[in-house]
Amino acid sequence: MNRNSDPDSPSPATPSARQSPSAPPHPPGPPEPPQPRPGLWKRCLWGGTALWLLTAVVTYTTSNTNLLPTLILLGSFLVPAVFVLWAYERHGRDLGVGLILGCFLTGGILGVLGASVMESYLLHPSIWIFLGVGLIEEAVKLLALMFVLRRHPGVHGMRAGLVLGATVGFGFAAFESAGYAFNAAVTMKGIDLHALLETEVLRGVLAPFGHGLWTAIAGGVLLSFRKPNGRFRFTAPVIGTYLGVAVLHSLWDSMHGIAIWLVARVTDTGLSRALFSQGYIPTPTDEQQHLFTLFSVGGIVVITLVALAWLRSLARSARHPRTGDRRGTRIHTP
Repeated sequence: MNRNSDPDSPSPATPSARQSPSAPPHPPGPPEPPQPRPGLWKRCLWGGTALWLLTAVVTYTTSNTNLLPTLILLGSFLVPAVFVLWAYERHGRDLGVGLILGCFLTGGILGVLGASVMESYLLHPSIWIFLGVGLIEEAVKLLALMFVLRRHPGVHGMRAGLVLGATVGFGFAAFESAGYAFNAAVTMKGIDLHALLETEVLRGVLAPFGHGLWTAIAGGVLLSFRKPNGRFRFTAPVIGTYLGVAVLHSLWDSMHGIAIWLVARVTDTGLSRALFSQGYIPTPTDEQQHLFTLFSVGGIVVITLVALAWLRSLARSARHPRTGDRRGTRIHTP
């Protein structure tokens, strides 16, 4: 019988005959990084709130000032961190945990440092000081976002910009709130725990409608015009969006003075317009106090609604991009 016709002999055409026995096996790919379980932001919110309340009670009952850093950090970072977790779970899982943390921590720290330096050298007391604050802080947050993304040229598109811009903004808000809480606690008469808790509660409630919201809008437009090679383009929409969020920011900060000026105009009691910069009304009447609350709170609500409507329109354009529109580009990470 011909040997080649033996059914037990391996055929040259079979895979076992073609594969070299000394060929090394393909190495396994890197393991997938663990993903947080859905709903982590809810657990962090309720757990963090419980820890903050417990820390506040223990600090108040024991008068232990060593707990003040814990109380300040918990109260300042809780709401911003929870909203970043929510944004990551809903829209940013493909960005990666490392990039989210980099934007929150590095972007936040660089933002507050840059704003502090520029405001101390460029701003002087005037009626336009809040506009200067808005222009500076929105600029440094965008610069911090660009710095973090300098080694991630594939990250572009409206959705990536909304998530990462909000992350930088919330990081900025967390570190800024920690500073405000510290200043509220330390007084000439000692530690004012009531002022500390009041400041943290107020800034925690307002945190979702401030820095995170404004920088999400600016970051979304910035990354929607980013080139595939990683270069940023400062087009007219990018510059216009930056100026728009800076104006919203400045109106938010100056609403206290604007409310006082409006009260003076409405009541027509001969109050000076200089009260705008002084920040108070001497011996206000009950009517003036009610009007001040109405104008100040109402102004904040209007500014927030405008910003939310703007953000919603950008998010809608990211979900339903027009033909040839790069704003809905998918996120590509190298």
